[in-house]
Amino acid sequence: MRHIFIKVLLVVFISVLLTECAKRGTPSGGPKDETPPVLLKATPPLNTTNFKSKEIKLYFDEFVKLNDIQKQLIISPPMDNEPNINPSTSASKVFTITINDTLKANTTYVLNFGQSIADYHEGNPFPFFKYVFSTGDYIDSLTVKGSIRDAYDREAENFVTVMLYPYDENYTDSLVFNEKPMYVTNTLDSLSTFEITNIREGKYKLFALKDKANNFVFNQKTDKIAFHEGIITIPSDSTYTLNLFKEINNYRATKPALVAKNRIDFGFEGDSVGMDIKMLSEAPEDFKYRILPDTEKDTLQYWFTPFEADSLIFTVAKEEVIDTFTVRIKELYADSITLKPNYKSILPPYKTFKIGANTPISKINTDSITVMSKDSVFIDFTADLLKDSNEIRFTDFDPEEESSYQIKLFPGSITDMFGKTIDTTTYSLKRNKYTTYGTIVVKLSNVERYPIIVQLTDAKGVVKEEQFAETPETTFNFSSIETATYYIRVIYDDNNNKKWDTGNYLKNIQPEQIYYYPEPIELRANWEFEQQFNLNKE
Repeated sequence: MRHIFIKVLLVVFISVLLTECAKRGTPSGGPKDETPPVLLKATPPLNTTNFKSKEIKLYFDEFVKLNDIQKQLIISPPMDNEPNINPSTSASKVFTITINDTLKANTTYVLNFGQSIADYHEGNPFPFFKYVFSTGDYIDSLTVKGSIRDAYDREAENFVTVMLYPYDENYTDSLVFNEKPMYVTNTLDSLSTFEITNIREGKYKLFALKDKANNFVFNQKTDKIAFHEGIITIPSDSTYTLNLFKEINNYRATKPALVAKNRIDFGFEGDSVGMDIKMLSEAPEDFKYRILPDTEKDTLQYWFTPFEADSLIFTVAKEEVIDTFTVRIKELYADSITLKPNYKSILPPYKTFKIGANTPISKINTDSITVMSKDSVFIDFTADLLKDSNEIRFTDFDPEEESSYQIKLFPGSITDMFGKTIDTTTYSLKRNKYTTYGTIVVKLSNVERYPIIVQLTDAKGVVKEEQFAETPETTFNFSSIETATYYIRVIYDDNNNKKWDTGNYLKNIQPEQIYYYPEPIELRANWEFEQQFNLNKE
């Protein structure tokens, strides 16, 4: 028995010992593999000249995968028929590229894979790998470098296409609309800089596109464009900054639609300034109409007094373009008057209270409007009708701090062009303590020219406050404004129309210059924040 007990004890001891050894020897996995894949070879080899193959093979030292290859792979010059890459969706150590296009003679081609190649297990990228070959006797090696900005937004978009067209006897300004460029690159998803490589010596025109269709030609309706005004001579040590902008579409009138018994909407593309709408159909002597812009879409609202007719005929003219439209009349309800104030409860300091209407206002009667304080004291005011914006503006009415007011509009106070008035309508307004607001003082230096517009915007670029200076002025005081996070934007208003204007490529017009202060301002209650802004160091 003693002998058996010793054997059992020995077995248990050995088992524990082996277990402990196993624990000490269990691998932890080691450090994460961060080594990118290695290209072992390519056939034909990189930088092959007199290239005639229809197939390229890339051999890697480990299994790799292709990520977002449709957007990441940039081929310069562009091919009409994209090559096939196999496998495109599974991992492999060998990838085969089949060329489906007829290659140009004596041309250097660059297949830039961007960030698309990565190892299968850890996802380590093989960044910006380029397969370069030439159908001629040598590899072109010149470059063009630069950066992309957005002409209006604080940050440029990603995946911006940058293009070069040879400037020779075949060049015309319309090429960018209908022909692919000679050389192309892309900023991809992480860069605002660009570099076009493997260019031959010569003269070129430089463009950039936010190319929605990814077809290397400019579509005015969907794409942003940037262009360098001059001619680029290669080789050059210069770097180029391109400002992307969205053009105003070329003018085009769209088919009008009867949307209410007393309203027809005339849609358009482009700019409506100078757009003239005339009715050709016979109308009764008491016929009235009025045209107002829609505040939310590219539409002119044609308000009219209805009369019996099967259809109405209109001409819509702008400059030399004249369109004729027929609008069928059908049974619809007429729009009735409704009001919309610009402030519903709190009236901020230095702001004007306005009331808009959905139908055209024809007259107001201030005797049927009252403004009363919380102490039931009637307050003097002035109300004006702004016909262009279809609003009533209350002036000579500046609420006191921490005071409440009641504005009451009685029937007959507002009458629209159809003779309709409103029911009794009441608005309650309050002026908060001034200490609930803040002040931002912007001090500019190195302003090149005037007039300028200084704006405070939100993170999305929506203008919250703005001031205009037509003559030299460097200090802009935004007093008693809402507490929020603001961005400073300065516009060189070169045509003095008090708004930013975009560019136009065919007219060789660049967008008006904009400068953003790089950091946001977090304004708190009862703060005065002073910000120096040197436009030379933007």
